[in-house]
Amino acid sequence: MGKVFGLLGHPVGHSMSPNIHNDAFNQIGIEATYHAFDVGLEFVKEAVHGIRALQIAGCNVTVPHKVAVMEYLDEIDEEARLIGAVNTIVNQDGKLIGYNTDGRGFVQSLIEELNEDLKDKRLLLIGAGGAARGVATALMLHGIRHLAITNRTLEKADPIVQLAKTLKTPAKAVDRAQAEKSLDEYDVIINTTSVGMSPNVEEVPLDLGNLKREAVVCDLIYNPLETKLLKLAKKEGATTINGVGMFVNQAALSFEHWNGVTPDRNRMRKIVLEQLGGTTC
Repeated sequence: MGKVFGLLGHPVGHSMSPNIHNDAFNQIGIEATYHAFDVGLEFVKEAVHGIRALQIAGCNVTVPHKVAVMEYLDEIDEEARLIGAVNTIVNQDGKLIGYNTDGRGFVQSLIEELNEDLKDKRLLLIGAGGAARGVATALMLHGIRHLAITNRTLEKADPIVQLAKTLKTPAKAVDRAQAEKSLDEYDVIINTTSVGMSPNVEEVPLDLGNLKREAVVCDLIYNPLETKLLKLAKKEGATTINGVGMFVNQAALSFEHWNGVTPDRNRMRKIVLEQLGGTTC
């Protein structure tokens, strides 16, 4: 019997992960299968112990379990520790190691799209939740000039600002009005919130009236493929990036952690787009 991999989350019925990982196993010739496991909040501990007991080779972790799984792992990668969440578990001969590939997946998609480095970029992050912390951590580890965070409740941005001090990155929290007023200061704007996600497709997290034309606007949402925020940014002449690249890259990085080989990301992307009902992004 081949290796077994899985996804721990709740709910997981509409996950695209089994499709892209099983296709990658077939493509590369790895004898393995990937399954989505719907794990209730009260069974996280048992599920993680089950990885060991059933000799599952590795797992992805999605909402709402990315933080809860951490206390049951044997080791946590430094980046995952800084983020405070795990999305990838590797079973190394019974030793469970936690990683987080979300932020790195985003940074890769941003660099691919920009085709230039981020060292001199000033970035504005919309949102201060788990996704924002993952993206912010990876950006700061990569190296950026300055990070601003805006959030409906501004105090929630404090942990990211404190983390920035640890990682020696200039950062500040700004309220929405200030962020909108000074929008032309930023090279890259990133929405990490769910504002604009289907079915609330007419919502936008920020007014883009002061956006500079050469800015890049990113939205971690990929359903719809083009949010209202991205449509408005495109009208202003900005470059736009949706969440497909991040999703594909985080999956590919997880695959590399488990198997030591790189899957075909273009193929993964094609499967995701087909499943989302889109052909371009």
